Amino acid sequence: EGIMAACVRQGVQMVLAGTIRDDGPLPDVITDSIKAQEAMRAAIPGVGLALLVASTLHAVATGNLLPASVPTVCVDINPAVPTKLSDRGSFQAVGLVMDSSSFLWELARELGWKG
Repeated sequence: EGIMAACVRQGVQMVLAGTIRDDGPLPDVITDSIKAQEAMRAAIPGVGLALLVASTLHAVATGNLLPASVPTVCVDINPAVPTKLSDRGSFQAVGLVMDSSSFLWELARELGWKG
């Protein structure tokens, strides 16, 4: 159970991009940063809302690729993360400083999850 399992069950497209700090990435993680960026760019068209949760590097990378017309929510316990996103030009991003697990539980509850 979890977000990735739910995405797989629902057929949600995911790009798993690794970083140089990863040790033993999951299967299907793109470890080449250029190829990962290309895959992320290819996945952007059609995105209606970007929810960036608990990964500074991935939030900033994704924010840099998104058009300004895509509403973006950045959730992180570290207040510097939403600030970094805004500083790099993602002005459409709304920052929410809180624990990502608590946010996801509340989001699931509000969406009617009964688990």
